[in-house]
This record gives sequence, structure tokens and C-alpha cells, in this order.
Amino acid sequence: MITVQNLVKRYGDTVAVDGVTFTVERGEVLGFLGPNGAGKTTTMRILTTFIPPDEGTANLAGFDVRRQPLDVCRRVGYLPENAPLYLDMGTVDYLLYVAEMRGIPRGDMRGRVKKVVDVCGLGPALSKNIGQLSKGYRQRVGLAQAMVHEPDILILDEPTSGLDPNQIVEIRSLIKEIGREKTVILSTHILPEVSATCGRVIIIANGKLVGSGTPESLASQAVGGVGVSVVLRGNGDDIEGGLKTLEVAERVQFAGPESDALRYRVQARSGVDPGRLGEAVSDLAAARGWRLRELKPEGASLEDVFRELTTREDHG
Repeated sequence: MITVQNLVKRYGDTVAVDGVTFTVERGEVLGFLGPNGAGKTTTMRILTTFIPPDEGTANLAGFDVRRQPLDVCRRVGYLPENAPLYLDMGTVDYLLYVAEMRGIPRGDMRGRVKKVVDVCGLGPALSKNIGQLSKGYRQRVGLAQAMVHEPDILILDEPTSGLDPNQIVEIRSLIKEIGREKTVILSTHILPEVSATCGRVIIIANGKLVGSGTPESLASQAVGGVGVSVVLRGNGDDIEGGLKTLEVAERVQFAGPESDALRYRVQARSGVDPGRLGEAVSDLAAARGWRLRELKPEGASLEDVFRELTTREDHG
């Protein structure tokens, strides 16, 4: 549904987007991550035809953003970080207005509005002006305006910004439900939101794509990636020295006392499955007579991956 090839955007001497390439399939929810100033918003503005690229191509639903911008707009719904709402308008009046601006035939407008009202859970907001709504309901109205023309693609910039925890859970669930049928690009700074919502992630830094994959695959590639956390009872020097003899272990780190036992983090060597590492640790504990209290897989978090990929010196 989305194909981006070698996309470049410059502002004077600043290269905001530097050769970015990626694709997004139908029914996929893609997390689009990067620190402030990385080029995320610029990329999304190019994809939604707000600004043209200087180099490269971007095709959405088979249409080129430079040569066929109106065709792209008809097939894309966009929710910027600050939803484009008229606070003095009623919720239904606003959605009807957006439907008319989108060129939906008059006979179809109320049906389309009713559909997005149902999907976005806007029933309690119908009798109120948008300015009277909570932040959570305003975000729902923003999502509804992005969907009223039944686009194939949704591009959402920080859709849960400023929401309370309950509202965040509701919007996340809504995005996952929408993603079953539509292609979604979700930009956010809230990394747990990506793990909870997105099937795949791309990360950019200084305008360049620096990581791509599922949250799990990115974590496994990170420094200090997959391993196990183990709690053992026995002599500390004996335990640490023994764990370091394991051929499948890359690194052993003491993580602190646990009641009358000791916790260690054991990192697997590259290509070693954490299950195989866990078996090796368990077998060693049995052979050495250590009391095994806990053994569980442990990986780098998405936060660790994000920090590592976006702070490397070679990106700047």
C-alpha cells in the first residue's frame, strides 16, 4: 500500500530526510519512531502531500505523491499531532462538514458519519460542541475526521499525546481494530505503545532509517540482546565463575541479591536461542548443586533498542 524509495527533503543546508526507503503492506500497523528532529513529521507531511520531496518517490495505494496528489489525498486519512478541529462546532456538524469537504455525495454523508461515530465510540459526544469535549473525545473526533471518507491508509502523528492512561488504552485498542482492515502508520514517542499496537517498527535518526523489524526482532539485535535472568542459591564466586564457562553465554552480570539467593543476567551469544541458553544454565546448576529459584528469558527492551540505534555517532 505504501512504497517509499530514497526519499530526500532539504531545508537549506539541513537534510531533514536523507534517503529513506520502506514499504507498508495492507492491514499492517507500522510504528514510525525517532527522536525530536529525526525527520518523522517531515516524512509524514510528504506522504500526505503537504510538502513535496526533493528527491526520491513515494507511492500510496498506487499513486505518486508528486504527480497524483489529489488521488493520494482521496485514499489517505491524516491525524496530525494537533487535531484540526473547530471547537465551536458540534461534533456531528463538524464531521458532516469534513465529509462535504471530502466530496462525499450528500446522500451518503450521514451514513458515513454514523459509521465513524460507531467505530470511534463517539455516541456520548454527539450532543456537544467539540470545545466541550475531553481531550480523549477530541482525539476520537480527530480519528473520525481522518476516516470519514473511508481511506485505505491512515497516518497518525502522536494520536495519544496528552491523554490519561484510560484514554490511551482506549485509543490503542481502537487503532489495533482499525489496523485489521486498513494500513496504518503510527508515529509516537511512547515506546510501550508501539509494542502494544504495532506489528512492525522503523526507526529514523538524523533523517536516515537506522532500524526496521518487529519489536521482538529489533530487541534481539540490540547490544545486550536476548538472554536469561536466573536466581540461584550457592557461593557467589562459584556461581559467577561457573556461568562464565558456558559456551553459549556471551556475558554474565551480577544483578543483586534476592533474599538468600543471587540474581544474574546471562546474555546469549549471537544466534543462540534463549531456550538453549536456559537449558545450559539449568543443567549447570544441577551439576554444581546450586539451588535454582527462578529462570526466565530476558531481552533488551524497545527503549534500549531505540537509545542504541538513535545515538550512534555514525548517524550524525
